Amino acid sequence: MFHATVCNIHSFNPLEGPEVTQLKSDLDKQDGNLKYILTGEGAGSFFVIDELNGKIYVTQKLDREKKPFYTLRAQAINRITKLPVEPESEFIIKVRDVNDNEPQFLDGPYVATVPEMSPEGTSVTQVTATDADDPSYGNSARLLYSLLEGQPYFSVEPKTGVIRMASQMDRETKEQYLVIIQAKDMVGQPGALSATATVTINLSDINDNPPEFQQRLYYMSVSEEAPVGTTVGKVFAEDRDTGDNTAMDYFIEADSSGVFDIITNNETQEGIILLKKRVDYESQRRYSIQVKAVNRYIDERFLKEEPFEDTTIVKINVEDADEPPVFTLENYMMEIVEGAMNGALVGFVTARDPDDDESPIRYSIVHSTHLKRLFSINEHNGAIITTEPLDREIASWHNITVTATETRNPEKISETNVYVQVLDVNDNAPEFPKNYETFVCENTVSGQLIQSISAVDQDDSAEGHHFFFSLAQEDTNSSHFTVKDNQDNTAGIFTGKSGFSRQEQFFFYLPILIQDNGTPPLTSTNTLTVTVCDCDTEVNTFYCRYGAFMYSLGLSTEALVALLACILIFLVFFLAIVTIRQQQQKKAPFSEKMEEFRENIVSYDDEGGGEADTEAFDISALRTRTVMRTHKPRKKVASEIQSLYRQSLQVGPDSAIFRQFISEKLEEANTDPSVPPYDSLQTYAFEGTGSLAGSLSSLGSNTSDMDQSYDYLADWGPHFKQLAGMYSSHRTVGD
Repeated sequence: MFHATVCNIHSFNPLEGPEVTQLKSDLDKQDGNLKYILTGEGAGSFFVIDELNGKIYVTQKLDREKKPFYTLRAQAINRITKLPVEPESEFIIKVRDVNDNEPQFLDGPYVATVPEMSPEGTSVTQVTATDADDPSYGNSARLLYSLLEGQPYFSVEPKTGVIRMASQMDRETKEQYLVIIQAKDMVGQPGALSATATVTINLSDINDNPPEFQQRLYYMSVSEEAPVGTTVGKVFAEDRDTGDNTAMDYFIEADSSGVFDIITNNETQEGIILLKKRVDYESQRRYSIQVKAVNRYIDERFLKEEPFEDTTIVKINVEDADEPPVFTLENYMMEIVEGAMNGALVGFVTARDPDDDESPIRYSIVHSTHLKRLFSINEHNGAIITTEPLDREIASWHNITVTATETRNPEKISETNVYVQVLDVNDNAPEFPKNYETFVCENTVSGQLIQSISAVDQDDSAEGHHFFFSLAQEDTNSSHFTVKDNQDNTAGIFTGKSGFSRQEQFFFYLPILIQDNGTPPLTSTNTLTVTVCDCDTEVNTFYCRYGAFMYSLGLSTEALVALLACILIFLVFFLAIVTIRQQQQKKAPFSEKMEEFRENIVSYDDEGGGEADTEAFDISALRTRTVMRTHKPRKKVASEIQSLYRQSLQVGPDSAIFRQFISEKLEEANTDPSVPPYDSLQTYAFEGTGSLAGSLSSLGSNTSDMDQSYDYLADWGPHFKQLAGMYSSHRTVGD
């Protein structure tokens, strides 16, 4: 069994490896037969063992902060047999701490903010230092905080590192402070290690300063021509605070006139004085107002010390300017009775020059180019008169624009609106609102209502319109119809007898008198046309209108039927003619095509084999356009062809001369670009030798067509009449 002394060792750098502990086996007889072996953490590097006596030594410096303990194993073996004499034993070597690490501020540098004027003892921030030494052994890791710089404004708690306010401080005096904190281990004992940290402390602003005007008196000026809203000037109250604490509002005090107003520019914190009303140099030439500046956000803790506002005086002078004329009223309302004579006075407008020189005024009316000129104005006194009678029923209101111009300075012009109301007079008689269509049946009984009527009046009645209806005096004795006034601006037309006859009278014309309640009352006669219809009791409106129309034309029903029958016959005849013409037009193209099959003689320059030499052409191409044949230059082989032809007369079809003649003619036809694009048959006469008639071909003729006479063709009879016409003396045709 092993016996070992395990001890804590200091971490240091020995000159010789110090003895840490010694292992000893119970079987060790000190005869050198046992050998001690050491394994485990640090064996052979940090720790070695004396294999004879079991003493363990340290060979290097140990650092507890890197490794606080080591686990090792030891064993004793027989030096001869190399066999263990006892089981392996495990033990731990702990490294004892020494103060070899200084404190560290891992979160530095520090920045903190605290409101200005904070009371003493207010916590600002906390700093914390760390020490890598063992806090459970000795005082190596026990720290103590102290203040190296920052007195007398700040203090620090020794154990916690909390920095506190030591007195009230004003940001406007000093805004930033640098505080140095020291941390010492070993509780500050001699030989302790230390570290320092810098803390930047900023004082944040609070609203502890009121606004102050740098000027106690401001001078400004404004022209009397300046419009409302013009900026007169600016004032500024300084506030030593920052941010929102400098926000302020400006007010005007002691200004009973209400001429000026003030607003705040939130960006520059300036007070802008504006013109609230127009000023007049001739009425008041200077103003004095008091402006107050008040902080918008107030800290109530400081209200007891002083009010957070300030005031200043602003004196404003009004500058004189040449002003345009001023009308006595902004708008004028005038009245005139309709129908007034030309030149009737409507009213007066008046303007004056507000300046001291009081320039004379000239008046005029701004006339629209597209409206009729109904009014004129006296340019000296502003009297408005009519230029022609006014009709209220056409326009009941008229808007006039009148200008006033200074005679000494025509650029100074003012305008005003004049509203003229045309007053109504009873100058329009009442009338029917529409044309009534009134019908009565032939079998109508007496007293039957056949029409309800009403009336309209273009005039305007203050008491409301009231109309009276009656028959005209010339028709009162008529017993056919009667009028009943309903006393509600309507009336009824009733039959005065039973039974009407269309043959006796088709239309009745009733003169209706309508009177209004105007002053004086006006009366009009309106004619109501009553049409007699062929019905019993109920009127068929369409049939009655048809009968009235026919009656107005003077036609009976039988005459109308006869007229319609004639119209129908005419239409049928017209359609038949149109149909026949369309059919004839459809046949016309075929007749044109038939003309293409007629015989045609075409002139060309080839010399054929005589009259039997024919060539077909498309006549339609010749009809549609003129075909310009390209004349190929004739080979200068006429004598040669004639010679070949004469030789052919002396030989048979199998002769080489005959074949050469046919080949040349075929080649000439194939290469001619003006020939029709289809096959054609060309015949050349060959009568052979010994013929009494000889050749009919023109190739053997020494005379031209101009030397020949074809008058004998006319003697050949009617079958050759057309051919004789083509070979007349006026045309030349080549074979």
